[in-house]
Amino acid sequence: MKELVEYIAKSIATNPDEVIVTQTDDGERVLVTLEVAPNDKGKVIGREGRVAQSIRTLLKVAAVKQGTRVVLEII
Repeated sequence: MKELVEYIAKSIATNPDEVIVTQTDDGERVLVTLEVAPNDKGKVIGREGRVAQSIRTLLKVAAVKQGTRVVLEII
């Protein structure tokens, strides 16, 4: 799931070198943290959060296939 978020964020961001994705697993859920440059944050979140919501939807589909839950944080 980390690779999926990293691919999407780097495709959207103006500064793809500053995209940092970390993934932690606490057993019942997977926490994916996405860090981008301050000027790319608006692009990754999107108007009214539509891009972020789309990324979360794709993550949920991937999580269902793996039988787990996933949470995305954008920093």
